[in-house]
Amino acid sequence: MQPGGRAAAHRGARVGVMIEAACPELRLPEEPFMPRTARADRGGIYYHVMSRGNAKGTVFHDSSDYDAFVSIIGEAMTKRPTRLVAWCLMPNHFHLVAQPYTDGDLGAWMHWMLTTHVTRHRRRYDTTGRIWQGRFKCFPIQVDAHLLTVLRYVERNPLRASLVAAVQDWPWCSLRARWTGASPLPLSEPPVPLPERWIAWVQTPLTEAELAAVRGCARREQPYGDDAWRRITSDRLSLEGRAVAPGRPRTIASDSPGTPHPGPRPAIDRPHGGTPRNVPPQELKGN
Repeated sequence: MQPGGRAAAHRGARVGVMIEAACPELRLPEEPFMPRTARADRGGIYYHVMSRGNAKGTVFHDSSDYDAFVSIIGEAMTKRPTRLVAWCLMPNHFHLVAQPYTDGDLGAWMHWMLTTHVTRHRRRYDTTGRIWQGRFKCFPIQVDAHLLTVLRYVERNPLRASLVAAVQDWPWCSLRARWTGASPLPLSEPPVPLPERWIAWVQTPLTEAELAAVRGCARREQPYGDDAWRRITSDRLSLEGRAVAPGRPRTIASDSPGTPHPGPRPAIDRPHGGTPRNVPPQELKGN
């Protein structure tokens, strides 16, 4: 066994507790026999895609693990072209916002990505068993302010989980790429223009209504948008289950009860030449 392989796996459980508070939509269901909802996999639609480590365990133990998965995403994009508009890797899960071009592309794209990662991860750590918690989750997103809310939710994840003090400090996230101007992955411009002070907006907490709406759609894999669009999209994709009331995306927000409005959004603090001022955060070993 590679040194540190099993120890790293055990440390992952402790990190999982902290991360789960930021992304409760990724919790395992308590009911032992939950029916599966229909899988949305149509081309031309934007999806929020996510997957979490098995039993809440850490998947990415160090910078090499993060970088290797970024490379796998890039390989998957060459094998199955997909429009990627946002991504974020966390210690025990990841988020992607992407648009497949044709029907069936999303499932094939994710299948190759995750199976390739499992093979390489097992080889590195000399382990067996499951790495990821079941199948990935995804839900369709309406292309308007709802898409901006999901992008903001995804790129704010490291700050919500208290991994960094500023959203642009997390190296494995599309927000860092937007800030530095250098992306390790082919990153497309969103179909809805980002506000000029995007980083300051992402730094601002979401409202409880926004968080509840996004998390509810993630748990049930139901469309996120206004009522009329959700009904049309649910019928079009033959999605099962009751649609979640989405709540209208708002720009004044709170990630937690009692958080005051932060006031006017400051300008984006980008150093001259696009080079980040802060060094990457320390590795999350033992947390």
